[in-house]
Amino acid sequence: MFRHLIGPMLKTGLLCLLFSACSSGTTSEDLPETNDDSPVSETPEETPAETPEETDFYYGADLSYVNEMEDCGATYYNAEAQAEDAYQIFADAGANLVRVRLWHSPEWTSYSNFQDVKKSISRAKAANMQVLLDFHYSDTWADPSKQEIPAAWEAVKDNTPVLGDSLYNYTYQTLEKLKEADLLPNIVQVGNEINGMILQQGELEWPIDWDRNAYLLNKGIQAVRDIASQNESNIEIMLHIAQPENGLWWFEQATANGVTNFDWIGLSYYPIWSEYNLENVSSALQTLISTYDKKLMVVETAYPFTLENADSANNILGEDALVDGFPATQQGQLDYLNKLQEVIENAGGSGLVYWEPAWVSTSCSTQWAQGSHWDNATLFDHQKKAILGMQFFNASK
Repeated sequence: MFRHLIGPMLKTGLLCLLFSACSSGTTSEDLPETNDDSPVSETPEETPAETPEETDFYYGADLSYVNEMEDCGATYYNAEAQAEDAYQIFADAGANLVRVRLWHSPEWTSYSNFQDVKKSISRAKAANMQVLLDFHYSDTWADPSKQEIPAAWEAVKDNTPVLGDSLYNYTYQTLEKLKEADLLPNIVQVGNEINGMILQQGELEWPIDWDRNAYLLNKGIQAVRDIASQNESNIEIMLHIAQPENGLWWFEQATANGVTNFDWIGLSYYPIWSEYNLENVSSALQTLISTYDKKLMVVETAYPFTLENADSANNILGEDALVDGFPATQQGQLDYLNKLQEVIENAGGSGLVYWEPAWVSTSCSTQWAQGSHWDNATLFDHQKKAILGMQFFNASK
């Protein structure tokens, strides 16, 4: 029963190590005010979200690391080798969506907290790009092998109604504060790579307790619906699973247990950790789209443009991540992205997001080493100049 976790865990074991030495702890002022014990109104009838401004296909970038990289000394350069705002580089290239992660109360870093997310969303909107806000519902990385409950909610982990209220209030109040700053996102992810049951402590429990899981997910969904309705805003909802093969069983179980009021199926897709290759992954995508009548977006992918390591932080994507016909070159990276985009669109999907294309090497450190574990898979070379892969976004124009 754990076979579907083997691939994602390989990724997770490395991604969960990204603790930055240049970070400091957050304070309560960095977080939205929440009253997790406050009463919650009765859940109203499910109402579908209004459709955001029509976009045929989302060409997106997860830029959650940019603020930190700049604080660590990074300067980004466009294809003409001119220093330029990183968000503007992506916007000029054609990116029309920015994905941003949010942790609840991360004491180990000053980033991906509420204040940092506000800054990121503001930068994205200033560059005229739409925003996908990714609630991890954790104080750290949430992924297929870890859905660690925020420390603030540990005491009510086994009290599902109270925990559901906490999740609802936190989601609602976070979005309410973003609304006050005119920074509401266009799409909200209720959880990140939620293959396992959300809001657990320590090792994941299997099988999923769907009475608990469905209740909690629907609380998060309802909070987004309520904010959207009360503010006459167009916010769509995404549920995100790592790897298409896991999406097949997960969405079957979720919908059978009453989790249906969402708009998007979000997937992570890295060929190295998937049972599907570029030649046959379309079958899984088509099945998901046709079975559940939802829009579909691959919200995480990446590909190396080199096998060279710029620093002492080992790279996550090495030679074993390469796909036949797509070498670790700038052209190979661009060709991979264009091919995957073609596969997604032909299958009926509506978006592709590159994960952390600006996580460049800097003087800052992760928990193990100085630099970046992703420097060979960004869309910037080791001199932080935009490379050929940035042209992937041009198709949106």
